[in-house]
Amino acid sequence: MRPDPEAVFAYAAGQVEQAAHGLWPRAKVALGPVVPSVTSYVQQVDVDGRPLFAKLSVLGVSLVSLLRGACGEWPEVLQKQAVYVTSPGALLERERDQLRTLRGVAGLRVPDAAGYERGVLFTEPAHGPTLADLIGKEPDRTADLLGLVVDEVAQGLGQRGVAARVERTEIRERSITATFLRKFNGLSGGTYLRQTDHAVTLTTVVTRLRLAQRVAAPPTRAVVFGDLKPEHAVFPDGDGRPVFLDPGLMRGRPAGDPAKLVSRLVLNLITQPPAARDVRAVLGGVAAFGAAMTARSDRAGRDVWLRQLTVMWLMDTTNILSTYLSAPPGLPLAPHAAAAVSRARQVCDMLDRSTAALTSYRDARSVWRLCLDNAAKAALS
Repeated sequence: MRPDPEAVFAYAAGQVEQAAHGLWPRAKVALGPVVPSVTSYVQQVDVDGRPLFAKLSVLGVSLVSLLRGACGEWPEVLQKQAVYVTSPGALLERERDQLRTLRGVAGLRVPDAAGYERGVLFTEPAHGPTLADLIGKEPDRTADLLGLVVDEVAQGLGQRGVAARVERTEIRERSITATFLRKFNGLSGGTYLRQTDHAVTLTTVVTRLRLAQRVAAPPTRAVVFGDLKPEHAVFPDGDGRPVFLDPGLMRGRPAGDPAKLVSRLVLNLITQPPAARDVRAVLGGVAAFGAAMTARSDRAGRDVWLRQLTVMWLMDTTNILSTYLSAPPGLPLAPHAAAAVSRARQVCDMLDRSTAALTSYRDARSVWRLCLDNAAKAALS
């Protein structure tokens, strides 16, 4: 029997409360609303008037996978989880260590890790508009805002001492490529896709992306943020240095961070489309951002980077769309996730046309432009 969402959420809330009392035994702890998520359990908590976010990961897998029975029946999951939360290197223990690395040697702005106890990570909130908010408000600044975020991250991760610390705390669970290969592996991948109601199109998309991924250039060993989404860059001062949330530091392709930014930005455009003029402005800014990122490369270097960017963009969109579409009843979806489900046909059409271009054209710049055109058609349809 698959884990029941109500039982999982009750267990998670209990673990959050116990962890808070373990860290602050004399404090008054009040549990607040649960933040909808398809990955980890996230809940607002008040500790003696101090607002915090608590995050719990069950066995390091997404809530969707857990509730779909990927880790077994609930009693079995509980037994495994009891061991997992006391084992060195659990997912959120590594995230705590990464926040310390980013705040310390990297010199980036991140939320304070207020405490970690038995698999539960408590962090300070970050207030202010996100990168997605700023782009939505000023779409003509898309290229500059994307460049600001990517440059800030690159500068921080390039600091001396960062790479050595990342080697000990990598979070490869948030890798675009590793997630794609894990989700769509063999027979289980087909079974998984049949839960989405768009299996025919997505099976074709996955087949093309697997081929494209195999022929892509081998990864370099750059340190990347790993989970750089538009909502993970918050601007507390309105438009100054951003605060970065939910790191997934790892070694990987340098195009990985820009790819996830582009993927989620385009997905939001398609599923929650603004006015047509703003759609064109944002995608024009994305194109300009891509050109700026390759301005100093020779043609071969530009083509390698653009192809990696495009492949990883489409892989990430396939990853997250299939997660949303396979979310079981009883798992609350955030508004952007619910919007993706309601506009899944348009997203699938974009993926179908774009992966067809990816496998049909050799010139990386032409493929990149075609994919942006396909995104515009999907958003305006």
